[in-house]
Amino acid sequence: MEFVKSDGLPIHIKSWCRDIEDTAMAQAENLARHPALRHHVALMPDCHYGIGMPIGGVIAAKDAVIPAAVGVDIGCGMIAVETDIPAEKLQDMRFRRAIHSRIKELIPVGEGKMHKEPQDWSGFEEYLATPGVDAQFITKLDRCNLGTLGGGNHFIEIQKSDPGFVWLMIHSGSRNLGKRIEEVYQEKAAQLCEKFYTPLPTSDLAFLPTEDKDGHNYFRDMNFALKYAFENRQRMMAKCKEVLAEFVPEANFIREVNIHHNYAAFEEHFGETLCVHRKGATSAKLDEIGIIPGSMGTASYIVRGLGNPASFMSCSHGAGRKMSRTAACNTLTAAECDEAMKGIVCDRWHSVSRHGKEKKQLDLSEAPQAYKDIEDVIAAESDLVEIQVRLTPLAVIKG
Repeated sequence: MEFVKSDGLPIHIKSWCRDIEDTAMAQAENLARHPALRHHVALMPDCHYGIGMPIGGVIAAKDAVIPAAVGVDIGCGMIAVETDIPAEKLQDMRFRRAIHSRIKELIPVGEGKMHKEPQDWSGFEEYLATPGVDAQFITKLDRCNLGTLGGGNHFIEIQKSDPGFVWLMIHSGSRNLGKRIEEVYQEKAAQLCEKFYTPLPTSDLAFLPTEDKDGHNYFRDMNFALKYAFENRQRMMAKCKEVLAEFVPEANFIREVNIHHNYAAFEEHFGETLCVHRKGATSAKLDEIGIIPGSMGTASYIVRGLGNPASFMSCSHGAGRKMSRTAACNTLTAAECDEAMKGIVCDRWHSVSRHGKEKKQLDLSEAPQAYKDIEDVIAAESDLVEIQVRLTPLAVIKG
C-alpha cells in the first residue's frame, strides 16, 4: 500500500496508487463522504478518473448499490487461454499476420460492428422467463452483438509466456446492454435520493437500497449483463481457438480463466455482509486466479490472489490510463507509437474526428504510451497478488 488518507474524512482512503490525478482523488474523497459506504475506499495502482467513481476503485456499501460505482460497461472483463504451442511456431510475422486476419474474418471488431443475424443463446430465454423482467433490455442489437469485441480499449491478443508458449487473451464486456441497464437504474437512483432529500457528495453517486424493488431489480439485471459478458468472451475465445487450431492442428488448450472487472457482489468483509463494488478492479481472494493486462505492446500477467482484506480482496484490472484519449492524440506521434509496437502484428493507426471537429487526426488513444507502466502497477500490488505467468504480445487486434 502506498498511503492512507484520513484527514477530515468520515472513512479512510487506502491507496496502492502513488501518484493519483487530482480529479480521481476528488472522486475518492466524495466516496469517503458517501452515507452508505463502510470501512474505507480502496484505490488500485491503475487508478484514474472515471464517471462518479475512479476506475480502479473498490468500495463496500451497507444495504445499498451505487450504479455509477459499477459503471456503464457492466461485466467488462478478461478471458485468457493457455496452449501447449511453442511460441517459435509463430515466429514468422507473415504466419502471425495470417492468423490475425483470419480471427478478424470470424469476429466482428470495432464500435458498432456486429453479426448480421441474431445469435442464439439460452440465456436470453431464461432471463425473459424471470418474473418481472422488462423485455426492453433484450433487443435485436443485443442478440447480434453477442460474440463481438466492441471498440475502445477492448482487444484480442496472441501472446507468448516467458516459458515460451502461446496464450490467447480477450478483453470485452456486455457491449451496449450493460450501458442501457446502468443508465436506467442511475436515473431511478437519482430520483429516489432526490425524493427523500438524501445528502450526497455528488448526484453521480446516487444509490438504491438493496432490499427495495429497484435495488433488487438492478442486481437481477446486472447479473444478467454479467452472464452475457461472460458468454460474449467465451464465444470469441472459441473462435480464436478454432483459428489457432486451423493453423497449428496439433494445438491443445490447457486452461481457461474468465473474469469480470465491473460489477457488484455481496461479500463478507470485516465481519459483516457488504455490497462490494469493483469498478475497473478484479477479485483477488486467496488463491483466486486473475488476469492483469497491460496496454497493447506491453506485458500482461496471470496472477494468484493473496486475499488481502485491506483491498477488500481485490487488485487492479490493468495498467490504467495516464493520458486521456484526446491528450494522446494531440501529443503522441505515429512514429513513436509504431516504434512501441515493433515486432508485434497489428493494424496501424486510423484517422478519426474528435469532438465534432471536421479535421481528422490519427487515433493514437490506445498506444502503449497512453497507459501507465504495467511493471510499476504490478510491483505496487505485490501484497495483493502473486505473479504466476508473464505474457508478452505477438499479435494484437484492437476494437
